[in-house]
Amino acid sequence: MTALEQYARLEAAGLWRASPGAQRRDVIVSLGEASLTITDLQDRALAHWSLAAVARANPGESPALYHPDGDPGEQLELGTGSEDMIDAIERVRRAVDRRRPRPGRLRLAGIAAMLLLVAVIAVLWLPGAMREHALRVLPPAKRTEISQALMAEIIALSGRPCRTEDGMPALDALAQRVLGSGGEGRLVVLRDGPVATASLPDGRILMARALIEDPAEPDVPAGFVLAERLRQAAQDPLETLVREGGVSASFGLLTSGTLPPALLRAHAQRLLTARPATVADLALLQAFEDAAISPRPYALARDVTGESVLGLIEAAPFARTKPRPALTDSDWLRLQGICGA
Repeated sequence: MTALEQYARLEAAGLWRASPGAQRRDVIVSLGEASLTITDLQDRALAHWSLAAVARANPGESPALYHPDGDPGEQLELGTGSEDMIDAIERVRRAVDRRRPRPGRLRLAGIAAMLLLVAVIAVLWLPGAMREHALRVLPPAKRTEISQALMAEIIALSGRPCRTEDGMPALDALAQRVLGSGGEGRLVVLRDGPVATASLPDGRILMARALIEDPAEPDVPAGFVLAERLRQAAQDPLETLVREGGVSASFGLLTSGTLPPALLRAHAQRLLTARPATVADLALLQAFEDAAISPRPYALARDVTGESVLGLIEAAPFARTKPRPALTDSDWLRLQGICGA
């Protein structure tokens, strides 16, 4: 306990009193393994103090005044000639003090841990929670406004969408065949870009001009539209846009229902250049079957060799009876001329 193994038995002379009004007496103080023994000059024990409970009344002063912790009335005075005893007692007191619990440190550690937890929550959970809440409470009209603003940025980069008097009804016919009733107006053909297809937050699907002019049959663009509709179902286009803007975009959407023009401009560039995400073959096959459209033309348009789309070709529905084309021949010819000369 004392860590004073260099002393076989340490003794010193001192003055002791039992209480504040008692007369002080000459005593001999002995340092033991765990206690201080105070005896009179006839070697009669007067008091035993636990070393772990010895307190000093005047730290750093001389003579040194000690008392049992919690009882300052009883007092032991050690003066000149008792330096070894004082040093030994002080060493024990320092060792005991180091082992005592530190409520302040524990409190500080607890506060630090809580602040760290709050910081982790703020970094990992708060952005996602704020984004989800903003998307959940956003009125449909605001979603439409954001889509119009994004479309304006796209037009600034790629020009106005293709549109002819004969071509628009054919485009709406393709939308209704692929997307079902209510699909009218949801397809937009761009003169420049995107790489294939992309989506706006209001559900409109952007199509590359090449998807209309290059294929030999309408089932090819129909397949690309089906694939893009599955991407919309898997990932809300507005969530993708807001995620790119980070916490500030989520906060702006939540408070004002708007997004920064710089974010819309950067997102428009990505929509026109980024390759669409891959869609699982199984989901694609089911979508083709539900729409009664053959997946083979779409698959071969993606890979003319058929090697990377073998799953779509071999497991394609309608193996025995080919469904009707996505458009009539006349509508297909009108659609192919939607961008003009």
